[in-house]
Amino acid sequence: MCKDCGCSITDHHHSHEHHHNHEHGHHHEHNSASHQAAHETLHHNPQLNDSKTISVIKKILDKNDHEAGHNRAHFDSHKVLGINLMSSPGSGKTTLLEKLANIADFKYGVVEGDLQTNKDADRLNAKGIKAVQIQTGSACHLDAFMVHKGLHDMPLEELDVCFVENVGNLVCPASYDVGTHLNIVLVSVPEGEDKIAKYPVMFRCADLILFTKTDLLPYFDYDIEKEKEVARKLKPNVDILEVSTKDEQTLKAVVEWINFKRKMR
Repeated sequence: MCKDCGCSITDHHHSHEHHHNHEHGHHHEHNSASHQAAHETLHHNPQLNDSKTISVIKKILDKNDHEAGHNRAHFDSHKVLGINLMSSPGSGKTTLLEKLANIADFKYGVVEGDLQTNKDADRLNAKGIKAVQIQTGSACHLDAFMVHKGLHDMPLEELDVCFVENVGNLVCPASYDVGTHLNIVLVSVPEGEDKIAKYPVMFRCADLILFTKTDLLPYFDYDIEKEKEVARKLKPNVDILEVSTKDEQTLKAVVEWINFKRKMR
């Protein structure tokens, strides 16, 4: 287990049965010790650059990226847009997905990632949104293998969009391609003004940044325009929207952005 962030490093041995009247088996093997070393170096010791360590990191991420490519091909074959939602805990990912059910003109499902419980998936299913829960145990992020497993229970043939709601964390999820086409990163007003500057890797990988809980701006010392400037210094072409789940117009803007990306594809 990663001593700092709690991510469990385990071997992947699994077989899958598709709902397409065919079966296939995968044998994904990660050497636990190597994966441990790679993960700790990747997230906690980036200054280490000896060739052996770099080789281990590359091997681990290459396996993940290969599986991510498989997931993207799976989305593409069903003409589904895959979107990875990332943020710190409590920024409003699940609430956003609940609220979109009332206004979105596309059908969507959610692969839901949490360390424990089915609470978020239960909330979404109660709204009529197809949600598949992935319990990561102690892992601080979803990887492509976990998402691959979740997709086998997702009726992609009935969907236009599939969201992957990642584990709440502004560090590890940024390093793992899960096979989606786009990344949306949420940052909420109550989190304070320093999150974008302190976690640049996450925000550099964003296609869209959502500033959430903006209805709370009058009650916090939060300069949202300054934060937008910080974000655009990290990634000049990033799209940015302000969202309050209490304001339907701001939610419609998110739907419009997603529909624009669907047409672009």
